Amino acid sequence: MTVERENNEKQRAADMEQLNKWRLMLGKNAAGQISFQNGEGDGLRYMEMEDVLDFLYEREYGEEQGIRRERQGGREGSRLTVASWLNQIRKLFPKQTVEIMEKHALENYGMTELLTDPDVLEKLEPNQELLKTILELKHLMKGEVLETARKIVKTVADQLTEKLQKDIRRSILGRVDRLNSSPVKTARNLDIRKTIARNLKHYDREKRRLVLEQIYFHGRLRHYHKWRIIICVDESGSMLDSVIHSAVMAGIFARLPVLDTRLVIFDTNVVDLSGYVDDPVEALMSIQLGGGTNIAGALAYCESLIETPRRTIVVLISDLYEGMGYQNLYGASRSIIESGARLIALTALDMNANPNYDREAAARLADLGAYVAAMTPEQLADWIGKVME
Repeated sequence: MTVERENNEKQRAADMEQLNKWRLMLGKNAAGQISFQNGEGDGLRYMEMEDVLDFLYEREYGEEQGIRRERQGGREGSRLTVASWLNQIRKLFPKQTVEIMEKHALENYGMTELLTDPDVLEKLEPNQELLKTILELKHLMKGEVLETARKIVKTVADQLTEKLQKDIRRSILGRVDRLNSSPVKTARNLDIRKTIARNLKHYDREKRRLVLEQIYFHGRLRHYHKWRIIICVDESGSMLDSVIHSAVMAGIFARLPVLDTRLVIFDTNVVDLSGYVDDPVEALMSIQLGGGTNIAGALAYCESLIETPRRTIVVLISDLYEGMGYQNLYGASRSIIESGARLIALTALDMNANPNYDREAAARLADLGAYVAAMTPEQLADWIGKVME
């Protein structure tokens, strides 16, 4: 095969691929004008892809599309079930595309049957988007479906914990106590200055070398007065990412010996979830999304949890859109700050830290002495570690 012929074949294959993709975008209504191009079985694969796409996106046209499909008849798509559709999209599309389609099915087209059949639910990809949907629709679940949903919540919470805990632990516990020795003999803890100083008397002048009879190591901070961290989370729908990360982060904090962690969620009511602070699954399954926003009332409750102000950090996670009067919000914030406790207002707590908040309220809180920022959980842990130093 000449180079020119080989290049022509490659171009032809690329053109066929592009045409097939356009055909997918146009959907079955374009079947009379454009047909799928066959190339090593690609035509059949694209027909299968069209069936699963049509199963989902025909809902865009409502009843009119259903009537048209009934008159025209159809191929495999008309025989698809939700369960077989899930199997097919995993076979035909990459993981990222599958997640997008599942999200569209739940959010755009109300396919709540995805969450009401335990066998179907088990086939869904455990990720944060699915977790958010479960939290929004868990009131529709019961029995075996609810238990399956809890397993998914645990899987995603464990994934987030594994991703976050190393950096969070390092930020808060990673400080070295250079005044005490440690029995933990690792290179990281080696106290080279003390080792040399204590062994100088064993210096061998003849061989001109230092004989180390004992090696000393730095101690890690383990014995201290605990700091109380009060995490106060707005559970309105716009803060759902923050609720998820807050519950996971509180679970990580709860396992650190230096911290006494409390978890409070609120809308117009305040719910203390501190009893579930070491179990993110229970904490997440306890939230009730929706309702108004009473930040001032939540902060007033958090102030009641303060015992030693100088060793207390109140972390308010909210978009700062107060529903019960901004003067009440500023008054409750001022009371915490004047007590000697630290108040930090986080305007975003998802992994991308995309801020969406009342900027005027944020500026007023900053003027009062609160620390206002948009942080990821790792950045918050760094900030807490610095405060504790």
